Amino acid sequence: MTSPTPSPRTGGLPLALGAHLVWGLLPLYLWLVSHVPAFEFVGWRVISSLPLCLLILAWRGQLGELGAALANRRTRLMLLASSVLIAINWVVYVAAIQTEQVYAASVGYYVTPLLSVLAGTLFLGERLTRRQWLAVAISTLGVVILAWEALATLWISLALALSWTAYGFVRKLAPVSALTGLSIEVMVLFLPALAVAGYFAQGPTGSALLGGWQDAALVLFSGVVTAVPLVLFAMAAQRLTYSTMGMIQFISPSMVFVLGLVFFHKPLDGAQLVSFALIWTAIALFVWDLLARPRTA
Repeated sequence: MTSPTPSPRTGGLPLALGAHLVWGLLPLYLWLVSHVPAFEFVGWRVISSLPLCLLILAWRGQLGELGAALANRRTRLMLLASSVLIAINWVVYVAAIQTEQVYAASVGYYVTPLLSVLAGTLFLGERLTRRQWLAVAISTLGVVILAWEALATLWISLALALSWTAYGFVRKLAPVSALTGLSIEVMVLFLPALAVAGYFAQGPTGSALLGGWQDAALVLFSGVVTAVPLVLFAMAAQRLTYSTMGMIQFISPSMVFVLGLVFFHKPLDGAQLVSFALIWTAIALFVWDLLARPRTA
């Protein structure tokens, strides 16, 4: 007998919230490694993620899933695409935070939920309630205000939004478990990551791992920071509708937005404050509807 599918409240929702909590605090970690070039850091991020993923798979007795997934041509192609998308997203995001384009990164992930809701309704046949459509309309207004205030860095925001929306969409459709999918993604990126790490090791500053044990530990910790939220996200994507996943994604950029204000000391103007209030009103409305429906059912 198969176990019942968890409801969003008891299954997918906590997983999604956990992933976005980690991502919301990620700029603090990236600030600690801001002296490492973005490409080199992403290379070490991939290299350090692979052993961790394989160890967890072995501990859970799921190594056989790797072979089964790789034997399926459709799955291979989907995970190849998701690997490229997540690599683009990582490089752009790390570079944005390192250059203190915190608000540009935040706007990118504010646009992402709207694209996710659009993809869910157009391609997956998902339907929204009236309250949810109202939440989408309110959040769209808030995002338009934010984007208009940041036209100079809009390319950063769009690159992040498009790459992440496409990644989440592919991972939702890929017939593979969260951890197995992530393991294959970092396997695909492993050799390019080694090449990048080797290139920077030959440079004038040398490898980031040779800057002292503290730097080495921080860089290698990127495997944990990478694997944990991505696995939580992929697990949540398999339990929640893509539209719901999209609206929940407002949480992490809102945290990044606050960090930009209180930690990176970026000025906040009136338009950004209005946009922030609109977006959080939309989040509250959407989550209220999400939590109310299981009770009324």
